[in-house]
Amino acid sequence: MPTNRRTFLSGMALTVAAASLTRPARADQAVAPMGEDGLHKPGWLNETFRDMRDDLEEAKSLSKRMLILVEQRGCIYCTRMHEHVYTDDDIARMLREDYFVVQMNLFGNVPVTDFDGDVRDERDMMTRWGVVFTPTMIFLPENVPESGTVRDAAVMIMPGAFERGTTRLMLQWVLERGYEGDEHFQHYVARNLNP
Repeated sequence: MPTNRRTFLSGMALTVAAASLTRPARADQAVAPMGEDGLHKPGWLNETFRDMRDDLEEAKSLSKRMLILVEQRGCIYCTRMHEHVYTDDDIARMLREDYFVVQMNLFGNVPVTDFDGDVRDERDMMTRWGVVFTPTMIFLPENVPESGTVRDAAVMIMPGAFERGTTRLMLQWVLERGYEGDEHFQHYVARNLNP
């Protein structure tokens, strides 16, 4: 997979430094319960029929950005995100108010319909989209062509677990449409370390 603005690979020192950007997560904020599929189920997830065309339309009708969150049962990095990152006040607020989040199971068997109408079980769709890490966050634009896949349409793909600072800045950068400009995400992080 080529490196470009649409694919986020961890930056060395900037990613580590970004971990200190936000205050610690609230100690009184509960960690999301587990579902029958072994995945965390925070209140900001949207239960859908997993038709990406319908989900994108619903996100737009709510004036939110669509975000696909791919996880798997037993993923220690997914658990870390739910226990230490998604519980951060700013991150939880953005996920609840600004994003329409649809959860996918890397090895699940629930049918998913892609933008081009192709229907596959989650596990086969994740292969089609090139998802190999959990967690992976796939950020979508407000409008996509009638043909093509989620992978083709994504404005940013964030594979792996990151600390609060990097995660918060990625959510913010996508909302600000930073991917449309010339500033690389790592430069955005560096600029926001000392605003």
